[in-house]
Amino acid sequence: MWYNGGMKNKILVAGICGVALCAGAGERGIFGLYGDTPDAKHAWAVHDFNRPYPKQVETPAGKPPSDAIVLFDGTQKSVDENWCDAKGQPTKWRVKDGAFICTPRSGLACTRRAFGDAQFHVEWLSPLDDARKHGQLGGNSGVIPMGQYEIQILNSYDPDPDAKVERNYPDGIAASVYAQNPPLVNASRPAGVWQTYDIIFHQPIWKDGKVLHPGTVTVFHNGVLVQDAWELEGMGTHRVRRPLVPHATKLPWKLQDHGDPVPFRNIWIREIPSRWDNTTHSEMSAKEEDVRALREQTAARLFAQVDAATPDPKNVNGALEVLSYSLKPDYMAAAKKLCAGYEARLKSLSEKDLDAERTFVVGTLKGFNVLVKNKVIGPDDFSLCATLRQIATRKKWPVR
Repeated sequence: MWYNGGMKNKILVAGICGVALCAGAGERGIFGLYGDTPDAKHAWAVHDFNRPYPKQVETPAGKPPSDAIVLFDGTQKSVDENWCDAKGQPTKWRVKDGAFICTPRSGLACTRRAFGDAQFHVEWLSPLDDARKHGQLGGNSGVIPMGQYEIQILNSYDPDPDAKVERNYPDGIAASVYAQNPPLVNASRPAGVWQTYDIIFHQPIWKDGKVLHPGTVTVFHNGVLVQDAWELEGMGTHRVRRPLVPHATKLPWKLQDHGDPVPFRNIWIREIPSRWDNTTHSEMSAKEEDVRALREQTAARLFAQVDAATPDPKNVNGALEVLSYSLKPDYMAAAKKLCAGYEARLKSLSEKDLDAERTFVVGTLKGFNVLVKNKVIGPDDFSLCATLRQIATRKKWPVR
């Protein structure tokens, strides 16, 4: 039991984390109210223990994350399973020495599966015979998210700003969002040296035929941030600007054939949720009806754990936590009854027994303060709140 009415038995207190009594690793304790409460756009409180916990993903060094879809692992089998040409036929790109190499003028390599928002990893290099080629001629290719937008691949290594070489236009060098935005810095390596792209892509969001959000692309080139959540200005293009147009939410991703035998390796993708899919905890995309429904589900689940006949701190605080999600009359009535019972017990305690109750007095008062601060209840709705405050003030117990 968390509480003994006469406090004749000592209660071992492991410590207090905010207002949550930490009973041990992974255990929640009895004080649920901690951060700001749920509201019309957030089904969860700040630091909410009721919020679903993320699944564990294994990240072995030098290997794809355990939840990644491996698109090319150095084998012909992975090509046959994951890649095709633009017509859905087997790609004419070839595998050599563990690399997936573009066969010039054979066409795009397209993923057989369709993807939307995603994290995409790929390694590539500019062939050594392109070492002295610049402009559009040096190892030209590209990663094309959803087949609609391009992250340029090119031999753009240029350590000497005074060298008399033909550079490509800045919005067409390696790691540019092609025809839109140059990279923040040129993180290119020389031809013949493997390079990496890690791309985070979020597609445009449409509503009633209008762009609600243009979508973003973030690129790390050889571990260096070179595109920082760049907002897409249009579709993939050359020489002209092409406005954004709606398309399917999942489409094949593509690697470009620009006539150069660019090799690729270690290609994997992780599907990631759009923030716009979060309708229960987001200032940007929350739907109040979805938030309300999830709050009511949480409140019902928590209320089922409250013993309304036992006015101890565990049940009092459980009832207060329920109120942070829902103020249904049944919940309020149960909370009133529990608070009245606990208040009566507190008033019957000796000063010595009250001292032993300090952890629960302070913790419960903090829970009330959270509810009052967030205007879930009024400061005078529960007389227990005033009683706890009087006790803490008289005893000079700090309530932070």
